[in-house]
Amino acid sequence: MPRLGCLTLLLAGSLAILLPLLVRETFEASLWKLGIPPDLALVYFLAMLAGSAVDIPLRRSESPRYLRADPLAILGLEGLLPHLGELRRQTVLAVNAGGCLIPLGIAAYEVVRLAALEHPARALIALLIAVLVNAVVCWKLARPVAGVGIALPGLVPALVAAASALLLQSDLAPPVALVAGVLGPLIGANLLHLRDLKATPVALASVGGAGTFDGIVLAGVVATVLG
Repeated sequence: MPRLGCLTLLLAGSLAILLPLLVRETFEASLWKLGIPPDLALVYFLAMLAGSAVDIPLRRSESPRYLRADPLAILGLEGLLPHLGELRRQTVLAVNAGGCLIPLGIAAYEVVRLAALEHPARALIALLIAVLVNAVVCWKLARPVAGVGIALPGLVPALVAAASALLLQSDLAPPVALVAGVLGPLIGANLLHLRDLKATPVALASVGGAGTFDGIVLAGVVATVLG
């Protein structure tokens, strides 16, 4: 799972950088469907990567045993440099700026754009169904992993969100896929599995952090190339 997370994150970065060069016209057209100027796409992506290092604590709870916190877990590289790890006797519940707050802001922007359509009902219903489908799939596949948090196969949210958007609302697939790709893992993998962390405690349980961050990034990248 750690290596898979690293590979999917590297794939997301490669796609975000190379796709504008390889399929520039299609990429730009899809970004306009998202209401995002093409020159801002890379800025958003880099902001998410920078924000991935920022976890905002919400709650702390005592643990009956020592837990290891690994700063490289967000990259899928936990254990690579063990001397960077830290032992704690508490679990910190946090939100990740790059994997939760920034994607939520973009998703909220897309929801507002869909709601502003002349006839928004169909688009919003399709969006709700896509989010629910992705959340259920992510909930089923996500698992708590010691030292990481809630882990989820990185490609799943992107592929499920894209397929749902194309089937339910093909003419508005990019924004529907983006919102479903963000909310699906945040709800299904993170929020619905918080109770599981009592059985498998971790030092840092970060919503949108290690374990689901790469899936959220990939979902955003895939959404930009849906036509």
